[in-house]
Amino acid sequence: MAKSIAIVAGSYHKESVEKMIEKAKAVASDNNLIVEEVNWVPGSMEVPLQIKRLFLRESIDGAVVLGIIENGETKHGLVMGQAVTDSLLNLQLASMKPIGFGIIGPGAKPEHIEERLLPYAENAVLALSEMLSNSF
Repeated sequence: MAKSIAIVAGSYHKESVEKMIEKAKAVASDNNLIVEEVNWVPGSMEVPLQIKRLFLRESIDGAVVLGIIENGETKHGLVMGQAVTDSLLNLQLASMKPIGFGIIGPGAKPEHIEERLLPYAENAVLALSEMLSNSF
């Protein structure tokens, strides 16, 4: 039976993240996952709240998060990346719904982003698919 998922994407690097979304949709389809909804949020920091909102729906079995936290001149991205990751881990445990993590970075350098877009999106969906097939 197909599982229903959502994709939440940070729009800060929208053109690049749109490529990730298209790849994620294709991989989801190949793995019997229905993308019920794609939500854009301003950036990675807003991802956990949107995931929590989506997980209130019984129809959503899991989610994929996509985005980019680029290397900056300060440690802001590292702190933000850690906060987002911790929040998403806690949401998985509290909801018992898996999240495929496809956020590039923190600390991604511009010259490394393009080559990571499609693999990160694909791996996030594949991890989610595996966790959904192993549910109890």
